[in-house]
Amino acid sequence: MDPADGLLDHPYDVYRRLRDTAPVHSIAGPDGTPAWIVTRYDDVRAALADPRLSVDKRHATAGTYKGFSLPPALDANLLNMDPPDHTRIRRLVGRAFTTRRVEQLRTPIRRTADQLLDALGPHGTADLVAAYAAPLPITVICDLLGIPEQQRLDFRVWTDTLIAPDPARPEAAKEAVVAMLGYLTQLLVDKRREPADDLLSDLIAVRDEGDRLSEDELMSLAFLILFAGYENTVQLIGNAVLALLQHPEQLADLREDMSQLPAVVQEFLRYEGPALLAIRRFPVEDVTIGGVTVPAGETVWVSLSAADRDPARFPDPDRLDLARDASGHLALGHGIHYCLGAPLARAETEIAVAALLERFPELTLADKDLRWRRSLRARGLVDLPVTYARTYS
Repeated sequence: MDPADGLLDHPYDVYRRLRDTAPVHSIAGPDGTPAWIVTRYDDVRAALADPRLSVDKRHATAGTYKGFSLPPALDANLLNMDPPDHTRIRRLVGRAFTTRRVEQLRTPIRRTADQLLDALGPHGTADLVAAYAAPLPITVICDLLGIPEQQRLDFRVWTDTLIAPDPARPEAAKEAVVAMLGYLTQLLVDKRREPADDLLSDLIAVRDEGDRLSEDELMSLAFLILFAGYENTVQLIGNAVLALLQHPEQLADLREDMSQLPAVVQEFLRYEGPALLAIRRFPVEDVTIGGVTVPAGETVWVSLSAADRDPARFPDPDRLDLARDASGHLALGHGIHYCLGAPLARAETEIAVAALLERFPELTLADKDLRWRRSLRARGLVDLPVTYARTYS
């Protein structure tokens, strides 16, 4: 048996085998294309910071990488760029996601969380992904960009389609891309005509007045901020709540001292982060990783979640430990491609968990037969059925 067999269905079991027997291993992806997967913490961390591993698809050997095909207007984004373009664009948008800016967003984030919990009522059963974990980040990121409320459900549907494509409907992903591109194109027209106090209007000003963004870069930035701002956070919130519900003693401890939450979110990220793999890399020259030489141009998958379950870095890694020092985890990346929205994702998760636990002292899983997205990119629940009740004194 190949040690990588079963990766989609049992990722942590597979990662354990790979770390033990083949930490840098040649595999075939779901679409049949070859790739190297890296699973040990030290190798993963080094690879994420290695400038010889490019994210630019132009460095891929012809015929060895398929990936997801985006039109040029959406493909000129940070996940496909190396310096100096990456440095220039990240600097332009980075100030929207600083710790100081995120602190200013805490009050509106909490307001949105409370509104969503109000809609659930005082008791009942609900899918916490659909009712809470998904609408919270899409509301936050759409408010930040300045996307009208009536389009937000569409964006959730389009993004979910891209995260975990339905094998029975191979055309659905392309349809979602076309719809998203069409909407963003019209939105940029509208924002140019009537600028507002939002990030998208600010980026348009950078493009039109300073000429520091191309039109494709502007469109691609809007797409990436929306897509990544929603994708990572919805999964992180859902995974965090599930982890607590599956560990009731630790949930009780957290309820006793909610001041732990900022540090606890780091353990949520380490234990069940929102992405199994970092964005693919392509060596610009032959590169030795963990004693294995990977030829130039071949696809490298760097496993964030395998690294964060490496016992050489985190003792007893398959155990959730809210008292653990989880600093140094790689769930949100490392190096120049470290997640731009990391402060926002952590703040949203902290606020979402706090609001939920404060509102519902009685919160349990309604169904233990949980469904995970069948995706190598995303690690998240399809749904999270819970029973909840509010206790009045």
